[in-house]
Amino acid sequence: MQFIGQPNRITALLGIQYPIIQAGMIWASGWKLASAVSNAGGLGIIGAGSMYPDVLREHIRQCKTATANPFAVNIPLLYPDLDQLIQIIIEEKVPIVFTSAGNPKTYTGLFKSHGIKVVHVVSSSKFALKAQEAGCDAVVAEGFEAGGHNGREETTTLVLIPAVRKKITIPLIAAGGIATGQQMYAAIALGADGVQVGSRFVCTPEASSHIHFKEAVVAAGEGDTQLSLKKLVPVRLLKNEFFQQVADAEKRGADEAELSHLLGRARAKKGMFEGDLKEGELEIGQVAALIHEIKPAADIVAEMIEEYNNCLGQMPRL
Repeated sequence: MQFIGQPNRITALLGIQYPIIQAGMIWASGWKLASAVSNAGGLGIIGAGSMYPDVLREHIRQCKTATANPFAVNIPLLYPDLDQLIQIIIEEKVPIVFTSAGNPKTYTGLFKSHGIKVVHVVSSSKFALKAQEAGCDAVVAEGFEAGGHNGREETTTLVLIPAVRKKITIPLIAAGGIATGQQMYAAIALGADGVQVGSRFVCTPEASSHIHFKEAVVAAGEGDTQLSLKKLVPVRLLKNEFFQQVADAEKRGADEAELSHLLGRARAKKGMFEGDLKEGELEIGQVAALIHEIKPAADIVAEMIEEYNNCLGQMPRL
């Protein structure tokens, strides 16, 4: 399908057909999802945040076999085995890295010295400018609507994208609350060069998340997600029994130590990968309310491009 739009800096930078980037999500975006999105003309991303180093290497190699198109790896810069992950990415000649949850200045130069393009995820204009100054090739500006770990600023995508656009000159990718071609059109109208889509790609056969989690996302409506654990690292969750336990603890003024104990270990794996919808941590965005079916990643990409193209021809004049 042809993308009807202006010459695009993101497609040129990343070597992709469409300016659609699949977010690197823990417990959802392994090589199967990443290669499916890349084969469909977008940019697939392997989410390394839930992978041990040897597992990441295997996913990279499988992705190389499954697609001849560019793909990326997302790494949170607070990851405990970070040095090993970085070495694997360099050794395996991954073409693009998306970094998050840390200072981009620390590793951007190293990646770029090996010919790797670097995109950093930010939640404010301030941090977008820092990423540009650090030498990043592009930024993802992620609004408050997004699933998973979120910025403390609580700035919505509608406000964040034009604010960031005014501050930086490098390509800008919008994220947070984007699952349709109409939303993609809106983001580009606000100044983005492309979009990063997370929650919509969770509900695909290729996503490694548990079918029970996918079905819960499809069943979600407006108001069924909320930002939680603000005293630790803010995260948007689908409301369930675990979420309510956290909400009750926060309401009575629980400190970081109590919340950390309540969170425990592997809570996200329990929910999103193992399918425990009661006690698991279910990270998903507000846009879950607009997701009504599980469908292949390629169909989602094609649908978004068709909707975007239709918006170009149907936009009413004022």
